[in-house]
Amino acid sequence: MGEFSPLHALQNGVWFKLICGASFQHLPAIRTLATVYTLAGADCIDVAADPAVVSAARAGINAAYQVFRARGVESYPAVWLMVSLNDDEDPHFRKASFDPQYCPSTCPQPCIAICPAEAIAFSTSFAGVIADRCYGCGRCLPICPPHLIEAHSHQASPTVVHPLVSQGEVQALELHTQIGHETAFQKLWEQVKPLLPSLKVLAISCPDGEGVLDYLATLYDLMGSLPCPLIWQVDGRPMSGDIGDGTTRATLNYGEALLRSPLPGYVQLAGGTNSHTVPKLQERNWLLQDSTTPTSNPRSIAGVAYGSYARHLLNPIQAELEAYPQSSFRIEDYPDLLQTAVDLAKKLVAPLKASEHPLTLQCESTV
Repeated sequence: MGEFSPLHALQNGVWFKLICGASFQHLPAIRTLATVYTLAGADCIDVAADPAVVSAARAGINAAYQVFRARGVESYPAVWLMVSLNDDEDPHFRKASFDPQYCPSTCPQPCIAICPAEAIAFSTSFAGVIADRCYGCGRCLPICPPHLIEAHSHQASPTVVHPLVSQGEVQALELHTQIGHETAFQKLWEQVKPLLPSLKVLAISCPDGEGVLDYLATLYDLMGSLPCPLIWQVDGRPMSGDIGDGTTRATLNYGEALLRSPLPGYVQLAGGTNSHTVPKLQERNWLLQDSTTPTSNPRSIAGVAYGSYARHLLNPIQAELEAYPQSSFRIEDYPDLLQTAVDLAKKLVAPLKASEHPLTLQCESTV
């Protein structure tokens, strides 16, 4: 692997994180996403706190490393695996469900069209929510005509994470919290503190709201001195990047507020991020790679995380892969499909990575 680590990307404002989803457990898709976005230059891949999911993501990353080596690329990027934990009820940690036997025969089934994960099906072999594909976006809840769909929340278990971190399979943690969760966060914090010496980075994700900066300051004081870098993930509009161009405004506004605050740590955008996010950041001179341009901001954005939008880009690729007869679900076994997938992913990764950045240049001829 090369000298340019994920930490280097974070420090230089070109950090790219792929969010697979804290509730997304479709293992073939996770493997494909990890392979493709590693080849495209991602620095970190965020997955559910599930050993099977972590194993699938690791297999995808290793497959990408093998492609690098097969193409004679001796210096290629390392990728950190991050898992997400929640301190209490959180929209990222839920799944939809309904009993299809109660669906009216005349229902137009708008839930199928609205689901970005293609997790709702009605066929002769299966009807209902495909749980592994559902990542809890909630778009189906208000659109169901008879209001049969419900969301069921869960809390990821820190005990599952401990061996994954101690064995080196996972290098980073993200703690999801919300304003007013001080007591719940402290309880979670006590459970994850023993893992801190083994982490490369710790991220705190919190949606925007009244008093959010004061709440984050409270968390910072509670955590005390950290042995690893801290990322504030500004979740402007959770799980909405694939809805429309304007969804990125919420995270930009939230990011601006955090940049102007005295809170130490790296600031990374998420929630509503899409292909318009980096151009908007460049307009505001908020990227470290643009730091030669005078700016009134005391800090700059260190990176961007992409979730639903990044996954949506590869939905057709995954569908084609799974449609192949006797498919192994190993996208590297289909070079043309892999090349198409990496080209799509690069369109999202490349604008964040400075054009002269060595990792970007290396990825130009990986497959």
